[in-house]
Amino acid sequence: MAEIGQHILSAFDRDMESLQGLLMRMGGMVETALLEAAEALDTRDSDLAARVRAGDHAIDALEEQVNTGCARILALRNPAASDLRTILAVMKIAAALERAGDYAKNLAKRTVVLAEMPVVSGASSAIRRLAKAVVEMLADALDAYIRRDLKLAEDVRRRDKDIDQMYNSIFREFLTHMMEDPRNIGPCMHLHFIAKNIERVGDHATSVAEQVIYLVTGAVHLDERPKFDATGSEAGA
Repeated sequence: MAEIGQHILSAFDRDMESLQGLLMRMGGMVETALLEAAEALDTRDSDLAARVRAGDHAIDALEEQVNTGCARILALRNPAASDLRTILAVMKIAAALERAGDYAKNLAKRTVVLAEMPVVSGASSAIRRLAKAVVEMLADALDAYIRRDLKLAEDVRRRDKDIDQMYNSIFREFLTHMMEDPRNIGPCMHLHFIAKNIERVGDHATSVAEQVIYLVTGAVHLDERPKFDATGSEAGA
């Protein structure tokens, strides 16, 4: 009987390793998509933006694989306690990554439009810095998941406030540009949409970190994350 139990445990571990590999592939693709979308905006590279948009299908397909794998484990292994928590966390992390990929695709779509508009001084480089900070946050959240690193996960959660502050600073710059020259209104509206999308990716990175905290401690964060949105719009994931 013990031998059968060990076999089931080993099969579960193998299944989880496979799912973990899919998550890491998803994470890597999302990180690349965000950085390349920001680069395409900065360099006005419509071809690169098109490749980012096309690559979103692969991210969606990986999420489908993760969900199918989780459903299979739930049906065949009947996991309980910490194993069940792991499965639920994996599904939520995959959903967060898929949404982050959608935001990268949206960024790339706007980039094509902005390539035909006047350049707003300093805007694309500021957005590129924001994207880099968010990608670092997402990478750390995934690293915390792999290592079950509670300290790193909590650090990622705290850094969400830094991303909000960067976003609000960029928004204020856009307001200044629009007031100084009405011709900047069109491109600044698109740029604001892009910045907001990147800030939302930061929210999803925070969600990944919160799943790590849940995995390690069993605790669910019910308290609202501190959010400060100078735009007056609703801030959240």
